[in-house]
Order: sequence, then structure tokens, then C-alpha cells
Amino acid sequence: MHYSLVLASQSPRRQQLLQQLGYQFTCIPANINESIHVNESPEAYVSRLAIEKAQAVSAQLNDKADTTVVLGSDTSVVYQNEILGKPTNLNDCIRQLTFLSGNTHEVLTAISAICGSRIITKVITTRVTFKMLTQQEIKNYWETGEPQDKAGSYGIQGIGGQFVSNITGSYSAVVGLPLYETSQLLAEFGLFTAVQQPSKDVV
Repeated sequence: MHYSLVLASQSPRRQQLLQQLGYQFTCIPANINESIHVNESPEAYVSRLAIEKAQAVSAQLNDKADTTVVLGSDTSVVYQNEILGKPTNLNDCIRQLTFLSGNTHEVLTAISAICGSRIITKVITTRVTFKMLTQQEIKNYWETGEPQDKAGSYGIQGIGGQFVSNITGSYSAVVGLPLYETSQLLAEFGLFTAVQQPSKDVV
């Protein structure tokens, strides 16, 4: 059976990463409540959101739900077990980046694929270390406009990449979609990249 692929996101970064793997897919944004539940751990939070995004889009597919794999993803920046969301203003950006300055934090990315009643979810943890930042650097960075819509107040794939002194784990997961784990996950649903395709050569 041929399965189609839907990305439950409008994120340009996630679209670009999925295209990088060579998949053909369509995008349908998921409209869900992203509030953190009381006493919810960061891992439980990103897992839940990835699942809910995939489920919300799958529910819209009606009779195509059994032949369509929906991929949901969520990424959170975590420092000392606190989830750092998008900054509300300059002061919040300063607060967050002061936390990260000279320290190591975690970026948790969950990916969840659903097709019919089958659902598989994985969480990838990447450790990111920042150099020491000055207040002026943080203010200058805010003025670029980049941190204003980024969890943790920075974009590793943009100007904020210069703050990162070390990374342990998946760089692409920090951007928004882990390439290795995503290709492995979708293969479990029978969706293969061009390089994963079984050989058609007759031996």
C-alpha cells in the first residue's frame, strides 16, 4: 500500500529539514493548546504536544487517515528543568539568555507519527553549551528580531549560532526536526527516503 505523508506544521525550518531527507509531503498546521500542564515534565510536555499535533491533523483527514502518515513535532529549550518558551519582551529575552550564558542546557524535540490507530513517538535530547554573553550582546541580538519568535530566545541555525560553544547530540533536532530519528521513524510506517529504498536489482 502507498502511504502519503503530511507534516503537522507550518514551520519553514521543519519543512526544509523534511525536504532535505527527500520526502514528498504536504503541510497542514495543527491548532492545539500548547499550555504546560501542572507538574508536567519537559519530556512529557514535548511528547504530548507532538502527539496532539499529529492527532489533530489526522482527525481532519477522514477516510484518508488510514493511508496517510501524519508527522507531528515539538521542540522545547530546557534549563534546570524549566521550559523556556518564546520571549514575551526584551526583559524576558535577557532573563532567558542570562540563564543560558556560560551554561549547558537541553533541547528536547519530540517526533510523533500516526497512521490510523498506530502511533509511535520518540524524544531526542541534545545538550547545548553557550559562551558567556554580555548584556550588550543580548540587547544587540534582540534588535535583530531573531530571538522574538524562538523558544529559549535563540535560533541555532541563525545569528544565535555564534553563541554556541559546544553541542552534544542532534544539531537538526535543535533546529526543529532530527534527521536520523525522523527517517528511522517514518521507515517504520513504510515511508523510505531515496537512499533507504530496498534494492530492485536482480541478483
